Amino acid sequence: MLKILYPILMLVAAFMKSRKESFQHAIIRMNNRLVRAEKTRTKKILILLPHCLQISDCEIRLTHNIYNCKRCGRCEIRDLIEITDAFKLNLSVATGGTLARKIVQELRPEAIIAVACERDLSSGLVDTFPIPVLGIPNERPFGPCFNTRVDLDKVKEAITFFGRD
Repeated sequence: MLKILYPILMLVAAFMKSRKESFQHAIIRMNNRLVRAEKTRTKKILILLPHCLQISDCEIRLTHNIYNCKRCGRCEIRDLIEITDAFKLNLSVATGGTLARKIVQELRPEAIIAVACERDLSSGLVDTFPIPVLGIPNERPFGPCFNTRVDLDKVKEAITFFGRD
């Protein structure tokens, strides 16, 4: 259903530039409702993060190996590593859609918890079909793609939803 609705909604949104993010947010909410209605239970979960969660002046590159993180606590990466280690989940950072698709192809998860901006999330939901994806929009207190944050409770809740409690 999303694969059909997404292009139509984005076409409508193109004519209403001020509403585009609202359309994308609606797509994410609709997707999350559909995924929750399916009640998928799995242990093979990928948590996929945007690189902008990492603090901008950090000298460590996490894109190819998130475990390069020094766990200083200046961003939420340390907490996300601890959460995923506790649940024995895969955790990856992507710089964009192409790398995100590559990660999904390599790890072949049965479910994905994706954190990103509305634009990347809404298009990623379509790209990963039929894998169930719960999308969590990131928080952007400093603007787009710069020192973003994520509500860790929403990540934990999504993990629990997929059956890891």
